Amino acid sequence: MERAFPNRTEAGRLLAGRLVKYAGRDDVIVLGLPRGGVPVAFEVAQRLGAPLDVFIVRKLGVPGFEELAAGAIASGGVRVLNEDVVRALPNAEETIESITARETAELERREQEYRDGRPAPELRDRIVILVDDGLATGATMRAAVKALRQSGAAKIVVAVPVGPPDTCHELEEQADETICLSMPEFFQAVGQYYEDFSQTSDEDVRELLARGAQQRAVSGEQEQE
Repeated sequence: MERAFPNRTEAGRLLAGRLVKYAGRDDVIVLGLPRGGVPVAFEVAQRLGAPLDVFIVRKLGVPGFEELAAGAIASGGVRVLNEDVVRALPNAEETIESITARETAELERREQEYRDGRPAPELRDRIVILVDDGLATGATMRAAVKALRQSGAAKIVVAVPVGPPDTCHELEEQADETICLSMPEFFQAVGQYYEDFSQTSDEDVRELLARGAQQRAVSGEQEQE
């Protein structure tokens, strides 16, 4: 094993060390992919003095073949479609709208639950640092990057502690900057590279987002709505 992180907190601190050039800038925001990416993102945001939020991606699974993605939706009302899959669907438009409605409801429920009523951040013209606890296939992260492109972000930085070389290199082509601290050649699963990979709960996500918001409010640098 190339590297084992003690836990997500320590992984986030190490990752932040590679992102210090973004510290103290008022156009930077750190977004964690729930749930496991949020503890990592929290440490990055703390080190950079940047606001922290979540970026939720929901797969649009084909009915009856849910593992087959017809696309994805993400925070901010953005939808990305896999046109090859969509073209093969019977009643494609109706089917996609139905799936989108269901997944949008779940996405909105999670955003409301995680943010506790705080408004979603404005991402247009900002440097967005997109953080997860690791990459496997990278499908969710790729969908997030595509969605952020549509949201008008000025620069998209993908930052993760660990991922297989091929996935990290693929994201290098899609994001403006990609940081993978560890790229083990014989990668099997993200959890292999953590001594403690216990599940992050919804309550953990809410608490970290609330702490981040409170600390910025206290410092007088609360993000503009």
